[in-house]
Amino acid sequence: MAVSLLLAALAALALVGINEAGYRQSSRALADIDEAQQIRGTLNQILQNMLDAETGQRGFLLTGEAAYRQPYDVAVKQVDGNLATLRQLYAERPAERTQLTELSKHVLRKIAEMDMSVRLRHEGNEDAWKFVMTTDVGREEMEAIRATANELVKASNATLHAGQVQVMKSLQLARIGTGIVALAALIAFFLYLRQTHALRSIGERQQEALQRERNALEDEVRERTASLGELATHLQDVRETERGYLARELHDELGSLLTAAKLDVARLKSRLADAPDAIQRLQHLTELLNSGIALKRRIIEDLRPSSLSNLGLVASLEILGREFGERSGLEIEMALEPVSMDESRQLTIYRMVQESLTNIGKYAEATEATIVLKNYANHVIVEVADNGKGFDAQRMRPSTHGLAGMRHRVEAARGKLTITSAPGQGTRLSAMLPVVKPTPQAGTPASLDTPTSRSA
Repeated sequence: MAVSLLLAALAALALVGINEAGYRQSSRALADIDEAQQIRGTLNQILQNMLDAETGQRGFLLTGEAAYRQPYDVAVKQVDGNLATLRQLYAERPAERTQLTELSKHVLRKIAEMDMSVRLRHEGNEDAWKFVMTTDVGREEMEAIRATANELVKASNATLHAGQVQVMKSLQLARIGTGIVALAALIAFFLYLRQTHALRSIGERQQEALQRERNALEDEVRERTASLGELATHLQDVRETERGYLARELHDELGSLLTAAKLDVARLKSRLADAPDAIQRLQHLTELLNSGIALKRRIIEDLRPSSLSNLGLVASLEILGREFGERSGLEIEMALEPVSMDESRQLTIYRMVQESLTNIGKYAEATEATIVLKNYANHVIVEVADNGKGFDAQRMRPSTHGLAGMRHRVEAARGKLTITSAPGQGTRLSAMLPVVKPTPQAGTPASLDTPTSRSA
């Protein structure tokens, strides 16, 4: 790029220099040509004046009438002005100035000879003016004037020719310079195009390299995202499995222990009927055992809702909503349609509603909440809404793990979760999940959901 620019700049400077030199040489040559033409015109004018004066002189000498003398007088007056013009034109030409002096001398002598004959004719001296006319002085001076004028015209023609040659040389130089500059410009343009093509090729290669790196990074990110998604799904499955295992252990082991303890307390009460103080303490112990059994049942339901397997999704959501309303004091409105889905998606819907209700109880400061389950031909819509304080969904913090986990659960089930909220306008969580029919095992009846219910 720099080479082409330098070459173009040098070509432009050369063109300017050539044009400037040609302009100056042509200007000088044209000035010389103009001056030579003026000299030629003035010399021709002097010769014409001398001829006019000689014609007027002869006419007056032959007729003696003043009318024939007028051309003589006019020509003599013009000769002086033309000689003065020649002196100005030859002011800077020493060689021609000598010839001009010679011409002026012969012109003055010729004019003096004609003036003498005219004056004698005017005085009536016939013999005298005839004698003057018979001499060869006038003819010799006229021939000398013509010869000197021709020499000056030749010199002027030489100057004119030299000026024309100089103009032609300037034009030729300008043509050559223009051709050279045009060639240099073409070379510079070729270099520019080649460098531009090279830069474009380099840029394209860099873009291709960047695109390959970007694609590689995107593939890596996609693979890692998929791996993280699979890991998160696996961890959720493991957590649900552990919850189920822990729920079974609590139900089997702890339930057995608490039930056995309650039976032992009942036997002790029957044997200590005559000890009121012991009966009172045993009654208190019975109440503690009942509370422990209830706590165990609630923990088991939180870990793995048995109602989901035994009663179905709709009944489980009704129980979940009713118990949450009783604990929190919120008015819960439910509109639940029966659905037929596989167990994993039912658990996803249950956990989403459970997490949503937990968030409402912790953060929403709401008085009402709504749970909606709509069954369509090929998908299910689940909505949980409240009339709480809401939040700016566009500025949701990354630390909101509950919403992130909820979204991951829904997306892992090939669904889509939408969160709509604004400050002071409550919050609405809506999930769309595709319907996948459950595959009942041989000998095991498919669980039935209860019909649509609405409770407060």
